[in-house]
Amino acid sequence: MQIKELKIYSPNIKAQADFYSKLLSLTIIKENSNFVSLQIGKSILKIEYSAESTPYHFAINIPANKDIEALEWLKERVAILKDETNEIQDFDFWNAKAIYFYDEDQNIVELIARNNLQNNTVNKFDSDSFLEISEIGLPTLDIEKEFKTLNKLTGIEVYDGGFERFCAIGDENGLFICINKEKKDWFPTNEKAYSSDFEIQFIEKGSEYHFQFKNSELMSIA
Repeated sequence: MQIKELKIYSPNIKAQADFYSKLLSLTIIKENSNFVSLQIGKSILKIEYSAESTPYHFAINIPANKDIEALEWLKERVAILKDETNEIQDFDFWNAKAIYFYDEDQNIVELIARNNLQNNTVNKFDSDSFLEISEIGLPTLDIEKEFKTLNKLTGIEVYDGGFERFCAIGDENGLFICINKEKKDWFPTNEKAYSSDFEIQFIEKGSEYHFQFKNSELMSIA
């Protein structure tokens, strides 16, 4: 699954625009007082104004061999979210390593280096190393329902997990991270997971899809 565009909501458009463009050096494609769109590798992150928004969790793929460089680069710009004393999280079950930090809305942002993608590079780590948006968190009370909605319309499959507590749906380029919000909080901060509204456009097996998650319900947009 290739995520083309992810739209999330924020009460702080200017602060978020400055965070991503000035602190993380990402390119602004378009902006006004109501939204900002930023280029993140192959993906676009659109942040639109909403006074009622709640925090998100999403992830960005980086080259598989750049986790240590990414950590040092980030530490010059943001505070790293740790699991105990660990700044880099080793997900050996996914053959991946991840680093977490907050943006201006207390969204949990993750940079993840996935060895299975075999996308090593000799280039020095910088904002051009942000390859694509690769995960969006989808907290719910019914993981199986969300999977069936996606699978019926797109053929997308389970990557890892089950329907009880945690389920990653998609592949290593793009995943819906579904959790049962009554049974699991967000790693590594153990914060409450909100069913925050979002829209997503993605490509699966050559076909393009547009979904929205609104009022805790996932649905296709024609």
